[in-house]
Amino acid sequence: MPGSTIRRTVTALFSVTALTFAMNACSTGASGDDNTVNFGYIGDYNGASLLAIAQKQGLWKKQGLTAKTKVFNNGPVQIQALGSGDLDYGYIGPGAMWLPASGKAKVITLNTLTYADRVIGQPGIKTMKDLKGKRVGVPEGTSGDMILNIALEKAGMTTKDIQKIAMDPSTVVSSFTSGKIDGAGIFYPAIDTIKKKVPKTEEVASTKDTKDSFPTAFVAGNRVPEGKNKKVIKVLQQANDWRKKHPEESIALSAKMLHVSKAQAKADASHVETLSTDDLAAKTKSGEAGRWLKKLGDFFVRNKQLDKNPDPADYYTGDLYQKAHAG
Repeated sequence: MPGSTIRRTVTALFSVTALTFAMNACSTGASGDDNTVNFGYIGDYNGASLLAIAQKQGLWKKQGLTAKTKVFNNGPVQIQALGSGDLDYGYIGPGAMWLPASGKAKVITLNTLTYADRVIGQPGIKTMKDLKGKRVGVPEGTSGDMILNIALEKAGMTTKDIQKIAMDPSTVVSSFTSGKIDGAGIFYPAIDTIKKKVPKTEEVASTKDTKDSFPTAFVAGNRVPEGKNKKVIKVLQQANDWRKKHPEESIALSAKMLHVSKAQAKADASHVETLSTDDLAAKTKSGEAGRWLKKLGDFFVRNKQLDKNPDPADYYTGDLYQKAHAG
């Protein structure tokens, strides 16, 4: 699918989702109460763990803040909610990083390195070539879309070689398990749900195979003031270090927030590499974090999701992250 079509499709999805969310939102949004933080997240370990820790440890209160959280299916719809002022902050995976890179939000902290994304196939579909001409479901603009395009590129194929069908993550799960699609670009823990019903599901391609780094991140709306961002960054840094020191307790808190078993949360966390705040600050200062983002940007340009690859400093507030860490 051409990049301009991808952007139009995702933008249309954003508009409908944002309107629905705005009609149901009870918060004042980014331009309202400076002490209230309206925070979106995805219902997995990456998206929920720091928020669960911050609440349990009273970290919001220490910064004079009150957090209101809302779960979303993916990162792109959160970016749209940031733009409309219905959210102050959100969480995105690496596949949605093209949106802040295009100026729609600011990355305020990197979170984890994730290797949870896969191209999966129905039993017997073992390679990307086996998916040629087949129906492949994918949540567009997400990391599921990212791994699908990476795998197609590696196999010398394009989206023209498959029947790519845009659908949200929950629809990918139901469509795959009912046999309506032959493959999918999707991620854990959704894949665990699929495998319970289709035990012989094939993992055709994986982010693990690429040997690259895939950062997840927390993002802020462009209208959120820097002072508020610094307080939120501080909360996330403190929660991050608690998570690094208490992995099992972090899994338990995440499971409680997500209403899943500890075993499910632990399986989800197994696809994640956590980094200490010291490490993230050092990698930001050295430029390594910027190189992660730059490499993702190169991919998004090749995939026509970005017209050009900007300097990560244009959308990652690394200086503010380091100041919050030092202070």
